[in-house]
Amino acid sequence: MTELNVLGGALEPCGYDPVTGWFRDGSCATGPEDVGSHTICAVVTREFLDHQVSIGNDLITPAPMYRFPGLVPGDRWCVTARNWLRAYHDGAAAPVVLAATHERALDIVALSILTEHAVDVPDDPGELR
Repeated sequence: MTELNVLGGALEPCGYDPVTGWFRDGSCATGPEDVGSHTICAVVTREFLDHQVSIGNDLITPAPMYRFPGLVPGDRWCVTARNWLRAYHDGAAAPVVLAATHERALDIVALSILTEHAVDVPDDPGELR
């Protein structure tokens, strides 16, 4: 069964360097055991990372036992929908790659809010003119 993104299309990869995802497969695929809903593909910023530390979610410090390398600004990472929404309400939301954000994120965050922070790039960058 194909996993879907928030736009209704096939879920695209979020990131391989570092390898992200609940399943550490590069995508924001989810399942019943992912109680945190690691479904939003974010391009983390310093402001977002600092915010996460301030709420007790340290995404900077490596945790090898969880295959977590620690993040730096510019990394693409599947973050929990609840923590991303909290950052949004606190004015520190990270940009979102909609095509790589799992549809289950919509259980927690409205598409209109995610779209406000979208950084998707078209397949043909020439379309950006």
